[in-house]
Amino acid sequence: MNTETQQRNSVVLVHGINDTGQVFQTMATYLRRRGWSVYTLDLIPNNGDFGLEKLAQQVADYIADSFAAEQPLNLVGFSMGGIISRYYVQRLGGINRVQRFITISSPHNGTAIAYASLRPGCVQMRPNSAFLQDLNSDVAMLKQLNFTSMWTPYDLMIVPANSSRLPIGTEVIVPSRLHPWMLTDSRCLAAVAEALTAPINSGRQFGHTQDFQKSLLGNDNI
Repeated sequence: MNTETQQRNSVVLVHGINDTGQVFQTMATYLRRRGWSVYTLDLIPNNGDFGLEKLAQQVADYIADSFAAEQPLNLVGFSMGGIISRYYVQRLGGINRVQRFITISSPHNGTAIAYASLRPGCVQMRPNSAFLQDLNSDVAMLKQLNFTSMWTPYDLMIVPANSSRLPIGTEVIVPSRLHPWMLTDSRCLAAVAEALTAPINSGRQFGHTQDFQKSLLGNDNI
């Protein structure tokens, strides 16, 4: 194992609604082949029956049980998993140990699809929900770490699709044709790897400003 590989933070992948950690099989394999230690967990229940703050506590407990307290981590959340991960980072102390945080097709500003269910976790993902308003009230704290939001304008699960945007950090648009394809799209995988190797913000303090970037990657999906 070379020095570059040894210095790479372990990566925790957090899945979305009705999924398990298995949904990251392609991404986890891709990252492991490039030298990362990758971890997934299965959130229970995964169907929205629990509030997202309870699932975020499962993430917090998993990380506390799996890693030394002083070990820095990288965190990747897909869809609902990105919102759960935000709660962990913003409300459960994750800000103190996560150095790079990536969300992929996550409804930061809600999704109209969530109106189709009365389950607590789904209600929290509706546009203008009290849960999302609370997280977005101090979203600037994510400037303390390397934050990247990735999304596709063709998303039919996140409605409107640009709800997956946050006006901080780095924005990456991957024009994948379907919501779940983001986890296997070669352009998204490459963008995740790039974000996971980006130099860590030097400030690590509230109010540290990171340039907002936007990129459009290719046109093909795998």
